[in-house]
Amino acid sequence: MKTALTLFVWLVLSCGAAHAQWVNYPEPGTPRMRDGKPNMNAPAPRAPDGRPDLTGVWFHEITTPAEMKRLYGAVIDEAIKVGVPGMEIGTQHKYSRNIFIDWKPEDVPIRPNAAELVRRRAAQADPSNVCVDVAGFPRADLLSEPIKIVQAPRLTMLLYEVGNLHRQIFTDGRKLPDEFALPAYMGYSVGRWEKDTFVVETAGFNDRTVLDGMGHPHSESLRVVERFRRRDFGHLDYELTFDDPEMYTRPFTVKIPHTLVADNDIFEMFCNENEKDRDHLKQK
Repeated sequence: MKTALTLFVWLVLSCGAAHAQWVNYPEPGTPRMRDGKPNMNAPAPRAPDGRPDLTGVWFHEITTPAEMKRLYGAVIDEAIKVGVPGMEIGTQHKYSRNIFIDWKPEDVPIRPNAAELVRRRAAQADPSNVCVDVAGFPRADLLSEPIKIVQAPRLTMLLYEVGNLHRQIFTDGRKLPDEFALPAYMGYSVGRWEKDTFVVETAGFNDRTVLDGMGHPHSESLRVVERFRRRDFGHLDYELTFDDPEMYTRPFTVKIPHTLVADNDIFEMFCNENEKDRDHLKQK
């Protein structure tokens, strides 16, 4: 029963569309090698203000099926057997299932109330409850779909293919308020540059999303600091630090390198369109 439940949670939280492509449209300004392929090791492009330009479609590093099986065991064999198109094992990041997978269990800085929430959510999971959860942040960037960054002078946008989600990162000098009248699923973000690193502070979350497929929670007190560094044309270093004193005993940091998906784009995603799982899962 536990394995079946784990598989269900994995599938629901990973469902989505396959990568979209604007067919046969080479992106202008892309440095290319002699064979026409993008030169991923070329220098990072620069915006008019001289800062690195983060604009592009990006995909997190993937965790191979072999590594996923080593980390998560039998649930991966079942997921491979199901073989849902567009969410094959090997297209997700290992943190999509458990953001603490690299930690020893005894070192995870989770408070007892947060651990209890994880257990309660697993016990109450409804297999027929499909396409109702908001993937949230950062999980929407850890599944089988890419993200798109659009950098402008006073605002940077993050567009997630998962759930058509988006974030606005204001770079016009405003500061995060001390209190938020309307907590949000994706929080509120402001950004600044530290040399060639784009630093984003996000707060004002509601507590309705989770950090990963296991259901590690966060409270409305969560604050996240992200660091984006485009080290060359095709590679983006991405680091997140989470600070939620209500749920965790200390801040913790994860690093998730991204690679440019050149000559490509994100696509719209509607989970409920032609969704056929709910009726089958109700019969289980």
